[in-house]
Amino acid sequence: MGIVVVLGAAAGAQVIANTNNATDRVLNHTQPALLQATRLQNALINQESGVRGYAISGDRQFLEPYTDGLQEQSRAVERIRTLVAGSTDLLADLDAVQHAADNWRANYAHNIDASPVALAATSAQGKALFDELRARFDTQTADLTDAIAADRRALEYASALRNWVLATMVAIALLTGAILTGLARRLVAQPLSALAAASSRVAEGDFDHHIDIAGPADVATVADVVERMRRRVVSELTAARAQEAVLSQQKAELDLQAEELRRSNTELEQFAYVASHDLQEPLRKVASFCQLLDKRYGDKLDERGKQYIEFAVDGAKRMQILINDLLTFSRVGRVAEATTRVDLRATLDAAVSDLSAVIEDNGVQLELPAQLPEVVGESTLLTMLWQNLIANAIKFRAPDRAPLVRVDCELDAASGTWQLSVTDNGIGIAAEFSEQVFVIFQRLHSREEYGGTGIGLAVCRKIVEYHGGKIWVDTAHTEGTRFRFTLPVLVEDNPAIPAAPAVEGVPL
Repeated sequence: MGIVVVLGAAAGAQVIANTNNATDRVLNHTQPALLQATRLQNALINQESGVRGYAISGDRQFLEPYTDGLQEQSRAVERIRTLVAGSTDLLADLDAVQHAADNWRANYAHNIDASPVALAATSAQGKALFDELRARFDTQTADLTDAIAADRRALEYASALRNWVLATMVAIALLTGAILTGLARRLVAQPLSALAAASSRVAEGDFDHHIDIAGPADVATVADVVERMRRRVVSELTAARAQEAVLSQQKAELDLQAEELRRSNTELEQFAYVASHDLQEPLRKVASFCQLLDKRYGDKLDERGKQYIEFAVDGAKRMQILINDLLTFSRVGRVAEATTRVDLRATLDAAVSDLSAVIEDNGVQLELPAQLPEVVGESTLLTMLWQNLIANAIKFRAPDRAPLVRVDCELDAASGTWQLSVTDNGIGIAAEFSEQVFVIFQRLHSREEYGGTGIGLAVCRKIVEYHGGKIWVDTAHTEGTRFRFTLPVLVEDNPAIPAAPAVEGVPL
C-alpha cells in the first residue's frame, strides 16, 4: 500500500507539474507576447503616422507620435524578447520586424531632419518599406497565434492526462485497499478469530484445550504466548489445588487450636476470678491474724518476733497488690467497654483530677495543651494511661527541683497518627533501659527507694497497643524523661487541628 501511495503521488505530482507548465506558457508567455506584439505594431504605426503628417503639413508637432512610438517600440521589443525567450521561431519573427522597422527608418524616416518637401518626395518609397514591415507584422501575429493554439492544445492534453492519472490513482488505491483487506482477513483476522475462540474456551474453564499456533509471525507469536500462559495457568492451578488441600488441613488444625485457646481463655477467666476472690481471702486472713498477734502478744514478743510479724504482714499486703496489678494488666483489652469517640482532653482532665491530691502535695506544675483531638477507644483505659504516665513523672521527681510535667500533641500527616508526649524534669531513664522499663515487674530501683510493683509502664504499653499505637522512651531528651506514644487519627475526621501550644500552668 505504501508503494502504491508513493508511485501514485509521484505520478500525480508529475502530471500536475505538466499542467501547471502548460497553463504558465499560455497565461504568462504566449498570450502576453501577442499583446506586446500588438503594442509594438501600434507603436510602429504611430511612428509612420507622425512622419507622414509632418511630410504633409510641415508642422513638427506631428513628430510627437513618432518620438513616443520609438520609446514604446523599445519597451515592447524588450518585453517580447523576455516572454518568448525559449522559442527560436518567435524570436526570429521579432528580429525580422525589428530589422524591417530599422530599414524603414534608415531609408525613409531619417529624412525628418530635412525639409518636409524631401519627405514628401520619397513618400512612395517609405510606403513600400512600411508595407514590408506590415508583412512582418502579419507573420509575427500568425506565428504567435499558432503558438497560443499549440500551448492551449498542450494544456488540454495535460489536463486530460492529469484527470486520467488521478482517476487511475484512485482506482488503484481502492483496488489495493480491497486486496489488502482480503489478505488481512485471510491472514490476520481469521487466525485471530481462531485464537480468540480458543482463548474463550480456556477462559470458560477448559484449561486442557490446546491453542494452535498458526497465522503470520506476529499472530503466531501471540498464540505462542497465550499457549504458554495457558500451560502456566494449568500448572499454577494444579499447585493451587494442592495448596488448597494443605490450607484446608491447616484450617482444621487452626480451628482445633482456636477451640483450645477458647478453653484456655475460659480457664484464665476462672483463674482471674479465683485470684480476685479466693486467693486474696487467705492473704487478708494472714495479714489480719498477724496484726492480731502483734496487738495481743506484742508485749510478750521480743524485737525479732515483732519484726517477723511485720515481715509477714508486709508480704501479705504486697502479694495483694501484686495480684490486683496482675488482674489489672490481664483485663486491659479483654474486659472491654464499647469503643466510642473519646475526647483525649476529657480523659486527661479526669486523670489530673484523680491525682489532684498528689499534685498538690508535691507542688507539681502542669503544662497542658489547650486542645486535644478525639480518638476511638475506651475512656477508662485512656484515663488510666494518662494517670500512670503523670504519676510516674511525679514519683521519679528530682530531689533538687519542683516537678514539672508537660503534655504535648501534634499531627503526623504522613503516618496518619497523633504524636503525643509526656515530659518531666525528673531523674530520667538511661538509654540502655528504654525497653526494659516496659517489661512487667521490671524495676530499675529498689523498693526502699521507690515503691510500686513495676507494672505501670507495662500497662501503659498494653493500653496504647490495644488502641493501635505504640509507646517508647525518647532517648534524645536528657533533661528528665519523655514518653512518646501514638494514636490513630479518626478516618472520618478532617485532621486539621494544629499542634496546640502548651499553656503555662500553676501548681494545683
